[in-house]
Amino acid sequence: SYVQQIRGAIGYVEYAYTMKTHMVYTRMKNQSGAVVSPSLKTFQAAAANADFSKTDDFYLILTDQPGAKSWPITAATYFLMRKDTPRAKNQEVLKFSKWFLNHGQSFASRLDYVPLPPRTVRLIERYWQKELGLSG
Repeated sequence: SYVQQIRGAIGYVEYAYTMKTHMVYTRMKNQSGAVVSPSLKTFQAAAANADFSKTDDFYLILTDQPGAKSWPITAATYFLMRKDTPRAKNQEVLKFSKWFLNHGQSFASRLDYVPLPPRTVRLIERYWQKELGLSG
């Protein structure tokens, strides 16, 4: 990365990239005042404190979530599905999505990502049914 080439530079990249390239990283003070290191555990703590049920369309900023073990700069990855796409096409996307929500998450930790909490997976599946008329 370019930031590694500039002495004293500070940059922000995702954790998986940091681990893959062996970049230097720092600890940070979170909302609770605890000093934490970036790790799958501290990302999971932040995700566990996020309440996706109180949002529209699962848009939620995970920055500065409460909790002594929460990493303060955490984000979720999203993908978008169009409501006006023919149901058959959305059904194909759903098949893949259900696979990664139920089976593919076992790969997340190995790739330095965090699996979604089970309650969030259930919320997503209910949302698909309600908003897109899709079922598994």
